[in-house]
Amino acid sequence: MTLVFTIFLLGLAVLVYPLRRNRFYLLNAALVIGAAYFAENHLFRVENIFSYKIILLFLMFHLICINLTTFIAYGIDKHAAVRRAWRVPENDLHMLEFLGGWIGARLGQKIFRHKTAKKSFQNMYRLMIVLEFMAIWIILKFLGLV
Repeated sequence: MTLVFTIFLLGLAVLVYPLRRNRFYLLNAALVIGAAYFAENHLFRVENIFSYKIILLFLMFHLICINLTTFIAYGIDKHAAVRRAWRVPENDLHMLEFLGGWIGARLGQKIFRHKTAKKSFQNMYRLMIVLEFMAIWIILKFLGLV
């Protein structure tokens, strides 16, 4: 299971150029792989890595980790903004939101009071949520589940 998750996440980073540049995506991949390793070695043994349970487990790990990663990215960006240091590019934040981290982004915006007044950023944030749900709908339609 860990090997499959590693190949999938890192293969995605190699194939999709914006993911390769996004340092926080690599943090997310490391968290998901670490969670899979822990689950595989301490919680249960995997018999069939292509079962629907493993796919759902991957999605659960991914959603938890991407929201945590997005929240951390907002915190780092806010800290950098206060110190007038290197900032996290807005495209990286929007990529994390699109990959499922919009809940972590919302929490980061509220808790750190960051990126809430900038209308163009908020419009793109909302667009990322809509695009994510459209992508999910298209995938479910392609699989014949809707």
